[in-house]
Amino acid sequence: MAIRLEDKKAIVAEVNEAASGALSVVLADYRGITSGEMTSLRKQAREQNVYLRVIRNTLAKRAVEGTEYECVRDVLVGPTIFAFSMEDPGAAARLLKDFAKEKEKFEIKALAVGGELLGADQIDRLAKLPTREQALTMLVATIQAPITKLARTFNEVPSKVTRAVAAVRDQKKEAA
Repeated sequence: MAIRLEDKKAIVAEVNEAASGALSVVLADYRGITSGEMTSLRKQAREQNVYLRVIRNTLAKRAVEGTEYECVRDVLVGPTIFAFSMEDPGAAARLLKDFAKEKEKFEIKALAVGGELLGADQIDRLAKLPTREQALTMLVATIQAPITKLARTFNEVPSKVTRAVAAVRDQKKEAA
């Protein structure tokens, strides 16, 4: 079905806006996926704040112009689905990696982060990034560790003094 020029411009503008605000992008070949499975994938993407879009390669090449994802132009061959992570850099990678485990025909083509194109074999690097909440938890634990150790050290001083006094008392009782 032919798309009117105005519609093409709107699609390009929409994808360009998403690409400009995205933290990472994952591209996949969706051949062999049913419409029901695609609907399920789209629902999961919305829940994880991942912008998911199937777009013609010619329009996609125009859409990524001027963004840090221009590097994906060479990978745009065959049917391609774009998954842009909007809040969490690893969200799209986790989503498509889990979906690819369930559907053997679904194949991840490439991914890009910070203007660097990575192969499909690098999906684990991106998927294993902690979420924002996990990263904040790790940061708080790292900041809290020295304070906790200092509190334990201060708490240990009176305990050592008490044990030393008790040992001296026990020695005097034995001597007497």
